[in-house]
Amino acid sequence: MNPFDSEDEARSSRLIPVLVFIGSAALAAAALRFAWQQPVVMAAVLGVVLAFAAARWLARRKLRRLLRSGDVRSVLQRWSPTLHRIPHPATMAPLMTATAFAAYGWVDKARAAMAAAERGPAWDAALEHRLFLDTLLYTFEGDRDAALEQAGRLVRLPLPNVSSPFRDRVVTLRAAAGALARAFAHQSVPGDRVLLERASEASPLVFWAMRYAAAVVAIDEGELARVKALLANAPSWPQESTFRAFHDEIADRAGLPRPASA
Repeated sequence: MNPFDSEDEARSSRLIPVLVFIGSAALAAAALRFAWQQPVVMAAVLGVVLAFAAARWLARRKLRRLLRSGDVRSVLQRWSPTLHRIPHPATMAPLMTATAFAAYGWVDKARAAMAAAERGPAWDAALEHRLFLDTLLYTFEGDRDAALEQAGRLVRLPLPNVSSPFRDRVVTLRAAAGALARAFAHQSVPGDRVLLERASEASPLVFWAMRYAAAVVAIDEGELARVKALLANAPSWPQESTFRAFHDEIADRAGLPRPASA
């Protein structure tokens, strides 16, 4: 219990799980009774629920596969119907476009998209988003000091007052941005590689950015066998992506074959 909670709040916090348990038990009992009395109807309902769950799972799997494909144009095409329906589209649509380009190493395109974003209250409110983007872009541009500075600003931001799973994801991505900047500056600290690998799984959009950073750390640590596993199934990056140069350099250092030209 939080020591700053009042007695009433503490009592309420204990009561909620009890009510949830009672409600769940009642629903389970009702479902069992209904299934006994109307098995055909219950089977049809269960089939609909399972079909819906399967469709959602397949859609998430397809999206994850797309985000890991490295095909930024297909990602933007997938996003395009929603970009102009999000709040403050004049600011947020260019920022989301910049995020996609940055996540796949298209630095010039990302900078151009950021420059097109409308400044104003939404721009100021998107500070965390912009700091994350700047950390990626400065890292990929080779400005290590600026990348480390932006990553430091990012990790010092107050945490949002939201649900614990979302907060945990925010904390992971903030920390991973710092680990990415340190990796390319060859200033990694113990635990950075594990953090980068965890972040790559937590957010498919930045999967390859985090994997390349983890590969750099692995090389610095002399774990060349790990590099092969990290870069398995890497896309054939086009020349517009700085990941092409990263992959070639890392492959040479680790003795891996280079991918074919895109």
